[in-house]
Amino acid sequence: MPTVKQKNAMTDANLARVPHECAIQLQAVYETLKTAEHKAADFILERSGEISGLSIVDFADRAGCSEATVVRLSKKLGYEGYPELKAAFDGGSLNNDPVEYENIVPDDDPLTVLHKVVESSVTALQDTEKVMDRTAYERALDAMLAAERIMFCGVGDAGVVAAEAYQRWVRMGQPCLHASDHDMQLILASKLKPADVLFAISHSGRTKTVLNVVRTAEKQGAVVIALTNFPISPLAKRASLTLQTAVFSRFATGEVMSKRLAELCVIESLSISFLMRKGEAYYRSLADSNNSVSINKL
Repeated sequence: MPTVKQKNAMTDANLARVPHECAIQLQAVYETLKTAEHKAADFILERSGEISGLSIVDFADRAGCSEATVVRLSKKLGYEGYPELKAAFDGGSLNNDPVEYENIVPDDDPLTVLHKVVESSVTALQDTEKVMDRTAYERALDAMLAAERIMFCGVGDAGVVAAEAYQRWVRMGQPCLHASDHDMQLILASKLKPADVLFAISHSGRTKTVLNVVRTAEKQGAVVIALTNFPISPLAKRASLTLQTAVFSRFATGEVMSKRLAELCVIESLSISFLMRKGEAYYRSLADSNNSVSINKL
């Protein structure tokens, strides 16, 4: 874990001097880095203006780590290696001054609060699109298309996202599983087969009950798709495929709606592509579902 000194490097002022996509990934992986990797990450945060002119040897020497550590960190930040990381600092777009919930102050009028919340949510959605692994996304869609059954799992607010996903696929006629009760989630996961998919949702990737469901599904041979904000979390490490969101807004409560908005957007995009790829039979099933509930409309 990072020391107090190392944590101080992860400040808004430092992040504002780092290219935007690099800043996103730094926030996603920072707490999971090893000591030597933290030295390299802190050097990026504190000495970002120097990086475009440094060789990997100079970077490692000034950061107090090995060249291999620099390469490992570069890859964790989404680059192929140090040359690509270095290039990002050569004229790359800076993180600027991200609007965050924590910037809401008691003197803000209601419309200012509205602006800050909306602006932060828009940024989260745009960042999620930027960091999404295109290959993992397409493979996740392919796995869902090939699945006999899809189980959606999440707890708390993520459970609401899982329930929404379940309803979307059920309306299309896809055999699905979902439960809000933790014990029932484990029971359903124990019935999965290699031809099935478990779609697990956890912003932190550290929710114990979700991880227990994942372990159970793995024993049954099911494909595990993770939707999480942190690509080096326990959930991401266990998953067959990981879809990453990029939401780092903060507020005193610790909970912000934007992290669920990003998850819902990923779910909706997958459901639309799923429907288009499945074709006429699923369109008919969706139409039937919509007609069946029309009786409840005035």
